[in-house]
Amino acid sequence: MADILVLGSTGFIGGAVLSRLERGDHDVAGWSRSTNSHVNLFDLQSTRLCLEWEQPKYIFNCAAHVGSMKYISDHFAEIFHDNTLMASNLYRAASEVCDNQVMIINPLSNCSYPGNSDIQREREWLSGEPHPSVYPYAHAKRFLYELSVCYQRKIVSTNLILPNTFGPGDHTDPAKTHALSGLIQRMIEAKRLNAPLFKVWGTGAPIREWGYISDMADLLTHAMDHNIRRIVPLNLAQARGWSIARSAREVAEAVGYVGDLVFDTNPRYDGDPKKILDDTEFRKFFPTYEFTDHTEAIRRTVHYYESVL
Repeated sequence: MADILVLGSTGFIGGAVLSRLERGDHDVAGWSRSTNSHVNLFDLQSTRLCLEWEQPKYIFNCAAHVGSMKYISDHFAEIFHDNTLMASNLYRAASEVCDNQVMIINPLSNCSYPGNSDIQREREWLSGEPHPSVYPYAHAKRFLYELSVCYQRKIVSTNLILPNTFGPGDHTDPAKTHALSGLIQRMIEAKRLNAPLFKVWGTGAPIREWGYISDMADLLTHAMDHNIRRIVPLNLAQARGWSIARSAREVAEAVGYVGDLVFDTNPRYDGDPKKILDDTEFRKFFPTYEFTDHTEAIRRTVHYYESVL
């Protein structure tokens, strides 16, 4: 039995959250199908039995089926089916077998914002359709929010919206890794091969807010420590973005790649031109929080991938 349960504990975000909790004075357990054969969020009875045994007070719902934009495109229906099924089983099982009112902390993705939003404000979260390239995953996260509303009499939910996240511990599989981590991996390989050119997918013009994994794990666990109850999604926001081109140049400097950066002129790889999370609400809860410097976060991520690839 454990007071805190981390679902998807071997994944990128779940692993970082579990590691952060284990460094503190917490009674925590991690669930993952890759390490616990008896755990299966796709099966209601399995989920029910495991929650009945653990009786957690807090659940970090980091289990997800997701990948790169290409991966999402190749597994369009599966992405929506798997994520909504896991969420439905979790909420139903928790409502039925947990003795005490449990808090579920849901990391949501900023891709669930409307596709035409540049400054992403919580009050406008559901005011339009997500970008078509992330349609199934974005709507699965919106479904998770609606599920948390339906169960709010029995379960406390805290819904937190994360920006594009990167950093140590991300996938090494190019199909599964996040955007900036994938760029770093490819740049390291280009240096190893002494490639004279490095192609950046897209024009380089889009502006993105990047969340360093250490900061995201910090903020997710702070939400539990400070008992933040926020069913209406809250941005974990810096309110600052970087162009893809600028980030690519910073990656090249950190890697030591001396070839030429070439940008694909096909705008279909760009997605939305700008995505920055508004931090007005965030600063009410975290008024003094300082995010890791972006250049330093890139250097740390490069060092990680150089050690594992």
